Amino acid sequence: QVQLVQSGGGSVQSGGTLRLSCVASHYRVGDSAMGWFRQLPGKESEGIAAIDRAGKTFYAESVEGRFDISRDIAENTLYLQMHDLKPEDTAMYFCAATFFAHIRPGPLSRDLVAAWGQGTQVTVYS
Repeated sequence: QVQLVQSGGGSVQSGGTLRLSCVASHYRVGDSAMGWFRQLPGKESEGIAAIDRAGKTFYAESVEGRFDISRDIAENTLYLQMHDLKPEDTAMYFCAATFFAHIRPGPLSRDLVAAWGQGTQVTVYS
């Protein structure tokens, strides 16, 4: 059974930086597409970043140029580096794994996700 364990996140002032990590078990980071979602209270989660098997990255417009998705295959870990954080980035963030090598350009859609991380809160205050 695929397990994804997240770490990182927390509270940061507007303009600050945070990094989220997602360590996978029973799953090989780099074999399939993975991504990050975020969810605001009372709203559906939205895909914000994805990386496919070839290492191509895709971002939602809301985070393009500020967030970077990456992976360390040796550490079996997915990362989300977040720069220039804004109060509207405040949300619960989830990593996600698929069994698809390639995806349509753009952030992951929920229907492709085979496993989720437990979520981590990111709060950005002005």
